[in-house]
Amino acid sequence: MEFNGAVLDVDGTVARGNEPIPGAPVGYRRLREAGIDTLFVSNNPTKPPAAYVDRLGSAGYDVDVDQVFTAGTVTTEYLRETHADDDVLCLGAPGLIDQFADAGLSTTEDVDAADALVASIDRSFDYDDLCTALWALDRDIPFIGTDPDVVIPGPDRDEPGSGAVIGAVAAVAGREPDVVLGKPSDPAIELVRERLPYPPEECLVVGDRLNTDIELGVRAGMTTVLVRSGITDEATLAASDVEPDHVIDHLGQIDRVLD
Repeated sequence: MEFNGAVLDVDGTVARGNEPIPGAPVGYRRLREAGIDTLFVSNNPTKPPAAYVDRLGSAGYDVDVDQVFTAGTVTTEYLRETHADDDVLCLGAPGLIDQFADAGLSTTEDVDAADALVASIDRSFDYDDLCTALWALDRDIPFIGTDPDVVIPGPDRDEPGSGAVIGAVAAVAGREPDVVLGKPSDPAIELVRERLPYPPEECLVVGDRLNTDIELGVRAGMTTVLVRSGITDEATLAASDVEPDHVIDHLGQIDRVLD
């Protein structure tokens, strides 16, 4: 099979913090040398694509801003399409709220004025935020999650992600989100298809997480490659219903797939 496009996860696949995953830069260069267009897709919603260009550049990856999108990108586009004229209450990091503002979206902190609630990773999330979410969702407004990642790779240890905040809000409100964006959602798949306009069978998806990276590839009809350099261990892989097409230790072994 000849591949023309590749979707690459970031955290746990090409980098951990600001450091490259050992072997991953070699694998990235191999993809580029093979003429494969690459797209970095992260479920971290807190930073815009331009910030990832800088971060990946410092880790040794030569990347343009058009080669990157995040769960923040997907959420912003979703809100522009479905809540463009609404006031959105966001439980999330300041960087996510800044992305909404840059896109011309209106946000509010008033639980009685909010037309929709967005829940996301927020390292200052606390009891008062749970109260805010409960009171806002008591009004039966849409409940939107940026991404499903309950645990994310940190520089030294794994950390709680957006899914942990979304789960806490869902528990206190007694209802599940109306939509959870980021990988592997349909809006994320549509953005991938826009950026990599090749037949699905000519595209790879490489990532370290079964329920987001690999599931996105399965749903999109693309060839899936799980790397063991991030969140998924052997026990998780053995117990999962999601089966990758290939399993490698790190991106540096991508020749095993290309060959």
